[in-house]
Amino acid sequence: MNSPGSQVHHLDGVRILDLFAGPGGLDVAAHFLGFKSIGIEWDRNACETRYAAGLPTIHADVSVMRETRFDEIPKTVDVLAGGPPCQSFSVAGKGAGRQALDTVKEFIHRLVHGEDEARIDEDLHSRGVDPRTALVLEPLRWLLKAIETEDRDPYRVIVLEQVPAVLPLWDVYARLLRSGEGRLKGVKYEAEFWELKTEQYGVPQTRTRAVLVARRPGDGAIDPLEPSHLPFDLHRAKRGAAQADMLPTDAAISNIPSWISMGKALDAVSGSEGSPVDVSRFRVEGKTKFFVVSNYGSGGDPKNRGRRQSHEPAFTVTGKISRNKVYKSLADYEAGKHDRFTIPESGVLQTFPHNFPWSGKDQAQQVGNAVPPRLGMHVLSRALRGDAPSEEELAAATTWPVVPPATTEELRAIGCGDQSRCPPDSHKVNPAPRKSAP
Repeated sequence: MNSPGSQVHHLDGVRILDLFAGPGGLDVAAHFLGFKSIGIEWDRNACETRYAAGLPTIHADVSVMRETRFDEIPKTVDVLAGGPPCQSFSVAGKGAGRQALDTVKEFIHRLVHGEDEARIDEDLHSRGVDPRTALVLEPLRWLLKAIETEDRDPYRVIVLEQVPAVLPLWDVYARLLRSGEGRLKGVKYEAEFWELKTEQYGVPQTRTRAVLVARRPGDGAIDPLEPSHLPFDLHRAKRGAAQADMLPTDAAISNIPSWISMGKALDAVSGSEGSPVDVSRFRVEGKTKFFVVSNYGSGGDPKNRGRRQSHEPAFTVTGKISRNKVYKSLADYEAGKHDRFTIPESGVLQTFPHNFPWSGKDQAQQVGNAVPPRLGMHVLSRALRGDAPSEEELAAATTWPVVPPATTEELRAIGCGDQSRCPPDSHKVNPAPRKSAP
């Protein structure tokens, strides 16, 4: 049995509350910047990864925690962060969230201006708003809860990320946070939002995110993030590898490096001590060479599968990355002989440490749902320190510290306890099938 003291110790000094925490993209970023976080996550599999990684976690529904268990959040928390589920807003989905943007804007204003939340929930349901879409309101509800709770201080910093379709909602958030009106009770924030391309921050994939950063006045204006790398030229890719290689690189006329390729990211950790990443199967004459055929169609044609070369960044890493086909050569492609990225390799393309202890089921989905930690480091560093992460911090972020099994068990006890407060049926075990009579 774990002593209460050891459990409390894991929550000492926690500053960041990560809503919708997933396997820990923002938490990993916080760790390498020297900040301690706790995440709320409803998916049991993602929680298992978090426990194995030593990340403090509460296995619960975000709404339930806010409504009935708010007092369990450490009072040292002064940063609210999170990436609400994006499926209903993503261009890869059916677009229920995108179609409901104006409706959600209305509900944001209704929340701030004091309308009864039970009535708001009833209207969300009666108007057919996808429950996942409604979760984009949760960060605002958590902020209002903190302001209205007597023994809590308002969060000093807010960091939110989502797919680009949510930018109009972050615009509304920012305007209201600057105003301090209604239930904000005069609590005002400096607030800015941007559309960021992940490859411009050292992530070896093309992925665009909508990010909002807000913080209480007194820490100065929030400056835009400065890219550390050049953007990937999609038109260059369409010209063909041979033709593109003949063109001058953008890095040749710029003072910052070009984007990082899949091959470079995987080569940097392949075969290192304790690493499950080994791309020697893709080496040709001493060089890592492969190309990836996407699981998704492009240009509106589901049969038109895009391709990326190993010297280019990956496509957006989604929960279906394990379905992408990886070919060593054109001859292999013509022979139908393909490979797949492993989970650790997929994690590296998301900029998780090469030895991150992925656990539980649906690991590809965990990888795809996560915030790329390297992007998270840039965003959190700007929000909390006003600068970019150092080269030393970024270099250290490729390897995860070994977590003792005892720590994993202590964190599981904090996160799940006797399991009675976890999401319904999340720990349900299907009974073994009965054996037929002889």
